[in-house]
Amino acid sequence: MSDNRMDLSKAALLSMEMQRGVIGDRSTIEPLVEAIARRGTVSALARVMQAARKAGATVVHCNAEFRADLKGSGRNSPMLRYVTRNPTHIVSGSEGAEVVPELAPQAEDLVFRRFHGLSPFTGTSLDITLRNLNVDTVVAAGVSVNMGVFGMCLEAVNLGYRVILPRDCVGGFPDVYVDSVVDNSLSLLATLTTSDEVVAAWERTA
Repeated sequence: MSDNRMDLSKAALLSMEMQRGVIGDRSTIEPLVEAIARRGTVSALARVMQAARKAGATVVHCNAEFRADLKGSGRNSPMLRYVTRNPTHIVSGSEGAEVVPELAPQAEDLVFRRFHGLSPFTGTSLDITLRNLNVDTVVAAGVSVNMGVFGMCLEAVNLGYRVILPRDCVGGFPDVYVDSVVDNSLSLLATLTTSDEVVAAWERTA
């Protein structure tokens, strides 16, 4: 799409689980780490974050964490049962729970930590916070297209937000699956674009 069709004047950037224990140096999810590196997701998202901040838009880090004792964390799906077998990669306060250094939260950013579920709106005050900020559009980024990003986009639409998805700012694996989901499913929920077009649109807003 052409960036002149994007109105980001009331937009916030939601970055999903770009944490050291998920896609960084503390992760054990090798296919995801490799995919993010191969696609240049971190560098693309870093540029979008910088543009959002310069335009006065809110950057929101939507992180997944576990308590060491797993209190409050569900095991009601195969995915959750798998990750709670050894939750040390994103235990609260650990290095793995931190956002990767290239995308580190700045003072003006917001950080939402969830201890259960698979997407950032459920069980957090993300929705009401965005409404209090007069946000009507979310720019969706992060991982993974397989589950978390898909859930984030679907929930955002259900809650009445418009969704913009720069496809080089999201990732998952395998590549052929990610491209198919973006083209055939997420395209029905979000306006597909690129980091360059989002940066240009926010530069006009600044």
